[in-house]
Amino acid sequence: MLFSYLVHRQACFDKQLERRDRIASLAKIYHEPLSQQDKQILSQPVSSIVHSVQTSSLSPTDILTAYGKRALQASAQTNCLTEVMIADAEIWARTANRSGPLAGVPVSLKDTITVKGFDSSMGYSAFTKRPMLYDAALVRLLRDAGAIPYVKTNVPITMLSFEAANDVFGTTENPHKKGYSAGGSSGGESALLAFGGSRIGVGTDVAGSVRVPSHYSGVFAIKSSMHRFFKTGNATTIPGQEGVPATCCPMAKTLEDLETFWRAVFQMKPWEYDHSVLHIPWREVRLPLDRPIRWGVLWDDGVVAPSPACLRALKMVIEVLKRNDHEVVTLDSPSPYEGLQIASQLLMADGGKTVARPFRSFEGNDAGMIPALRALRLPRFIMKIYAWYLRYFRQDSIYAGLVENFREKTVAEYYALIAQREDYRARWFKIWRGAQVEGSSGNDGVDFILTVPNALPAVPHRGMRHGWKACGYTFIFNLLDYSSGVMPITRVNKDSDMLPSSFHPRNAIEGNNYRMYDASAMEGLPVGVQVVGKRLDEERVLEAMKLIQSLMKDARSSYEGLPLY
Repeated sequence: MLFSYLVHRQACFDKQLERRDRIASLAKIYHEPLSQQDKQILSQPVSSIVHSVQTSSLSPTDILTAYGKRALQASAQTNCLTEVMIADAEIWARTANRSGPLAGVPVSLKDTITVKGFDSSMGYSAFTKRPMLYDAALVRLLRDAGAIPYVKTNVPITMLSFEAANDVFGTTENPHKKGYSAGGSSGGESALLAFGGSRIGVGTDVAGSVRVPSHYSGVFAIKSSMHRFFKTGNATTIPGQEGVPATCCPMAKTLEDLETFWRAVFQMKPWEYDHSVLHIPWREVRLPLDRPIRWGVLWDDGVVAPSPACLRALKMVIEVLKRNDHEVVTLDSPSPYEGLQIASQLLMADGGKTVARPFRSFEGNDAGMIPALRALRLPRFIMKIYAWYLRYFRQDSIYAGLVENFREKTVAEYYALIAQREDYRARWFKIWRGAQVEGSSGNDGVDFILTVPNALPAVPHRGMRHGWKACGYTFIFNLLDYSSGVMPITRVNKDSDMLPSSFHPRNAIEGNNYRMYDASAMEGLPVGVQVVGKRLDEERVLEAMKLIQSLMKDARSSYEGLPLY
């Protein structure tokens, strides 16, 4: 045990030293302040960068230099980088396809996405010093499209947290306020994007892992449905887990860049690179013009009510939609709480054994996963007693319902959960046709669903001790396999977003989460909304996000991110 711990500490030291050495050994120009040319490059949208490279007015090397500098500055402030691939990227930049749809565009990658010659340790010391022997299908497509992978970004160990922290690389800071999470598991990616060290990145999402970081850090993302975007060749902490679909998903500094990237990837025919990608070319979508668009609103997931800041952001969007003659729907949907029960059991159906297997002795774990894995190891009768205590002595049926079946499943139990998932999906499918609109029959259902991405803005570090149970607003849409995007709307305001003195938590999960909510301390943190479409509906979700952004701009309520430099 002692030997295992010493090996762990040495592996962490060696990996951090490797990162420092890679940065220190870069050409002198990367350590200099941003030049006027760098600033001009950083201010260009992706479409302009591509055009400049295709017309030879900019070189991929100059673009890489600007983004390499800014990425190093971002990591110095937030600790967002893991693998620094800039030296190799210089070679890739010199040979980049200058006629491709992503010509010369630097693309950052979550640590899970495999690049030949570099680790995908995912925060486990056991996975350091194991350089990948191949490029993921996504990386091959990016290079063929002219893009330049140049850095990888931090994640939480186990990748089952809205915090990006591990012993190997340390903790990623929120780019807007130190002491707060940048989100997870794609937290390093969201911090880098918000800071301007990248315009385009790729993360993964199994319970909100690109959407919550986007909400916490103030960037844009669309969670794809299963088989719409790449998957093959990437590392994961739960290989083979398909009860709740995990998908790779683009993230971006701006909505315009997000659309440019989606279109470029599909121009390259991703189904010819990855067998798991469905042969569905990018579709041109027009939102209805002959009738009002109908927006369904999920106000509460039944576990943790949205905080005043998050509720205000949602209401801001709803109000601007109403002023522009859109119809608003309050969904009478199947219970989101039921979805959280099903999803949490499916995701951890192996009792947490797979994510725990690579741990070395005394290796640090996420604050939320420590009690979760401990609970999964307890005998079944202990959890039953605990659930009985919560339900009848604490009068907390919500918490009791989440813990009473939180254990390793037999194959038969797993099959039963899959059947429950399919029944749940079928019931949700009906609400697209059955929602009721105030003042309308609602027989034509809804076009999109609106909700918060999370009950709280970015939480303090180690806040996942309580926060992991409050993931229903994103997790259910993984279970349903719906396309869903997150976009920033506003920031926490200490005057507008104070918690009312009359607030009383409905259950222990809500109470523990609201202990972290402090509008004064959180002032200035980004707050987003989530736009949800049907399965494989990524194009329409993007159009809905563009519509909301346009209307917010017309209302002079546009979100302003961090300065690019």
